[in-house]
Amino acid sequence: MTDVAERTIWETTSGGGDIAPDRTATGKPHFEVLDGLRGVAAMLVVLFHIQGITVNWDGAKVFFHHAPLAVDFFFALSGFVIGYAYDDRWPRMTVGRFFALRLIRLHPMVIVGTLLGFASYLLDPYAGAAQAVSWSALLIALAMGLLALPSPSLPNRWTDTHPLNGPCWSLFQEYLGNIAYALVLRRLPTRILGLLAVLSAVVLAVCAVHFGTFDCGSGWDHLWMAPVRLSFPFLTGLWLYRVRDRLPRMSLGYLPLTLILIAIVIFPTLPEIGGFKLNGAYEALCVILLFPAIIVAGAHSDAGRGLMGLCKASGRISYPIYITHFPFLYVWMNYVANAHPSPQRMLAIGAALVPFLLLVARGALIVWDEPVRARLRASLRRG
Repeated sequence: MTDVAERTIWETTSGGGDIAPDRTATGKPHFEVLDGLRGVAAMLVVLFHIQGITVNWDGAKVFFHHAPLAVDFFFALSGFVIGYAYDDRWPRMTVGRFFALRLIRLHPMVIVGTLLGFASYLLDPYAGAAQAVSWSALLIALAMGLLALPSPSLPNRWTDTHPLNGPCWSLFQEYLGNIAYALVLRRLPTRILGLLAVLSAVVLAVCAVHFGTFDCGSGWDHLWMAPVRLSFPFLTGLWLYRVRDRLPRMSLGYLPLTLILIAIVIFPTLPEIGGFKLNGAYEALCVILLFPAIIVAGAHSDAGRGLMGLCKASGRISYPIYITHFPFLYVWMNYVANAHPSPQRMLAIGAALVPFLLLVARGALIVWDEPVRARLRASLRRG
């Protein structure tokens, strides 16, 4: 989930100073618990990348085994929130205005993440000759990255479709989901959405068992898995919004749902038995059954007076940290691989990376993202 729509300035109640729920520009309250869970999922991705690089992606030593599933959780949240924010605004809102609103919400941080990735590729002091590449190839990657489009891979970036900032592959899929929603999905009856979600669930489960993991789609070698991973959760999120009043009103609260997300991510990797890849089946179960249940429970849950501020802060920082952290971790990757630090030094630097990346994300949010979005929204209203 990226946002409910055009986010307003944080509000406080007039008496006592308690934090009140945010509202969108159209007056709708935010799903604060879902915002908070989005932040939890983003931080699990960051921790997965830091710790995975530290142990050179040795499967037996990786702790946050299933953190890549956070992307599928984001897609499901996005479908739910897109339906909530925009379903009742058609036909007053044109397709062009919808695209403009989504670009304003998403693209300023794409630009920051790509520029950080460009600087990281050029200035990394630990890369040696591993990142030697022609200026033409690098500038092509920069131009395509600034547009959130896939580009040819670069040396020392695996087979990534977005080599200057790997996580941007999911933003490209997010754009595809938004385009599909505006042009087709918003017009479909709810039962057709449900049928498409079921069909996409079957495809997703088959692919998960085939690969044994959902960690596919970010590289050119399995690019076709990216839309497969997008389809089920995005369709299901949109369908869940449409049928929300017919579903059981589950309510668990922010902390229990956070613990469930963490438990899903740290669950051990399962083996292959008799040619059947149990790990793929487990991850399919999480995406197809558990994530929709978490979204329903989160949508019906109240953050509570004590946790409202945490949910708001978590949701606010989730997208910035997701899109800005990896350029710095490319440097961390090369440092670990080429400087051969002691385990104690790696532990200390790895721990320090967490607050550092949070500060970078907060700085990007306050200095760039929020001011730019405010100006662009004001310009759109005037137009």
